[in-house]
Amino acid sequence: MKLIVDRLTPTPAPYSHEVEATWWNSFRDGAAEYEYGLAGSLRFCFEASSVGDDVLLEGHVEGEMDVECSRCLKRYRHALRDAFRLVLEPVGDRKPPDPESARGLEQDGLCLGDDLELGWYRGKEIRLDSFFAEVVSLAMPQKPLCSDQCPGLCPHCGIDLSQERCDCHDS
Repeated sequence: MKLIVDRLTPTPAPYSHEVEATWWNSFRDGAAEYEYGLAGSLRFCFEASSVGDDVLLEGHVEGEMDVECSRCLKRYRHALRDAFRLVLEPVGDRKPPDPESARGLEQDGLCLGDDLELGWYRGKEIRLDSFFAEVVSLAMPQKPLCSDQCPGLCPHCGIDLSQERCDCHDS
């Protein structure tokens, strides 16, 4: 998704961007930290505006991910919905703090700060896909659970305790 800076006004304009599983797979690139898969599409709904020379984005992402329960190891669909806010300042004479940030500024026209809410931009066009991938990865659960009451697996015999009981005893 590209955002044209010159077209932004002080009045927030609505934007919507939908992505399919192939989009997420391009960011996963086999990395273990992105072990979840998309279950259909993700939708990014946001408003963009200019605040002086700054760019303001506010919105949310929604969709479903295929994840694995951290207790019983079953695959299940996890509803993904998270809000985001980003303020981008013109980069000016600043130097990106690391090579990855410099590459992002060169390729996407966007360099995120230490937190996800602030960053810099360069040029008249900002590509938001890398930012959206960060939003998704931060919205994912660290320890996904199919249900809060999931008893998990028996640490001795490995039986799924939500399906049957075992005779193992904890020592």
